[in-house]
Amino acid sequence: MIPKKYRLKNQKAFDATYRNKNIVSDSMLTIYAGKPKKDALSQTKFGFVVSKKYHKRSVKRNRIKRLMRECVRLAIKENKLGICEKYMSLIFIPKEKTLGCKLCDIERSFYKLINRLK
Repeated sequence: MIPKKYRLKNQKAFDATYRNKNIVSDSMLTIYAGKPKKDALSQTKFGFVVSKKYHKRSVKRNRIKRLMRECVRLAIKENKLGICEKYMSLIFIPKEKTLGCKLCDIERSFYKLINRLK
């Protein structure tokens, strides 16, 4: 589980991240990046969104969220966030291809997209 200080919680924070329009995507994930940080003391916050359009069953939606959270948790633990630490918030949205994937596939996509962030 991701520690609370890394979680994006309220709707205003999600909306501000979406408005920034800094988006990278591939065939598995889409990442919305928030504003760049002004101070190094604040933590980058992560949000995960899986809508009902993705899959009707909540079990499938929650599985994908758990995989994305685990990927971020491992990146935080191993200090592999890289350029992500420059942003205030990041929102992860899976695509339909992610439904049958494993953690290693999502991690590969995650690190590829992180390197493509501006």
